[in-house]
Amino acid sequence: MKILLAVDGSKNSLDAVKSLIEHAEWFSGKPQVFLAYVHLPVPKVGSFGPSKTVLEKYYREEGDAVLAKAVKLLDKAGLDHVDSILVGPVAETLCKHATANKVDLIYMGTRGLNAAANFVVGSVATKVLHNASVPVLLVK
Repeated sequence: MKILLAVDGSKNSLDAVKSLIEHAEWFSGKPQVFLAYVHLPVPKVGSFGPSKTVLEKYYREEGDAVLAKAVKLLDKAGLDHVDSILVGPVAETLCKHATANKVDLIYMGTRGLNAAANFVVGSVATKVLHNASVPVLLVK
């Protein structure tokens, strides 16, 4: 089974990682885990902004820092994973990544780092639920 495991560095997303590890026996054989972090794009002001190289380095460094704890937990549990640092609107980007990798399930926490934005705009989890073409398992 292919599982997209979405993380954002929050305690709740790490709880989702731990939950997947604890419940890996739910799936026949070891699941193939696609670990993903989505970074919002850095806005440009007119034609000014950092170069593509600088942006890519920034996204990679930030993404690696966010993924580090999840990677450590998955490695310790012996679960193989493919790590991705994506850039774009979070929910839409996760759903596109799930489709592109033909995953069977999206596994994620219910709350991320920005609870205030979730209240005003609607949570990423809710958007993923509405837009995903595969089942979504939310970890509270």
